[in-house]
Amino acid sequence: MSLTFQPMTESRPIREIAYDVLKKAIITGEIPAGERIVETEYADRLHISRTPLREALRKLERDGLVEYVMRRGVIVHAFTTEDVDQIYTIRNSLEMLTLPYIIENATAEDIAFLREKLAEMDKLMAADDVEGLSPLARDFHTSLTAISGKNRILRVIEGQDEYIRRFSAMAINQENRRETAHQEHHQLVDLVEKKDLPGFEALMKHHIERSKECCLAALAARKQNRDL
Repeated sequence: MSLTFQPMTESRPIREIAYDVLKKAIITGEIPAGERIVETEYADRLHISRTPLREALRKLERDGLVEYVMRRGVIVHAFTTEDVDQIYTIRNSLEMLTLPYIIENATAEDIAFLREKLAEMDKLMAADDVEGLSPLARDFHTSLTAISGKNRILRVIEGQDEYIRRFSAMAINQENRRETAHQEHHQLVDLVEKKDLPGFEALMKHHIERSKECCLAALAARKQNRDL
């Protein structure tokens, strides 16, 4: 495992850079659940002193990403179904708030841009390229919500986006949902183009709730397989 860390090129405090690097590595699974973070080892990997590393770890503990275990030290926390449910609930509620403004602000150029993204996704669907499809699906949603122009809401959404990208990759792996979800992306753009807010809200609510359900199901299946 190699952690990307270039403190000399950043103007932020080292503890904040270390926090961001470690957070991303934990969320993406580069640092797996259950791994023990040994301060001396990780300080060497990140080329920093132990003080900013400890500060970063304390912040990660507040996020629920690591925990201090007696006689073991700092352990990477495994995501539970409750974690996933709460993160999706927050993210989905915020996304629903942006919908009236998307309908209000969407231009012909926005619609064309979204359709270009969908065309890229069509090719990946045809090739059954799940690994390539997952980040594009998240980019599609990010581009869609950005049309709202509600920057404060968008910044809070962005704070959850790293989690959602990992979880949505789990959900999109479920073949029985993948095709339907992709069709719904096309339908969402059609509804935005028609300025059909009630239809847009109804389909988006269904779409993002199904994504949450699929992720929770994938997480439960993964846990069951580990327990066998």
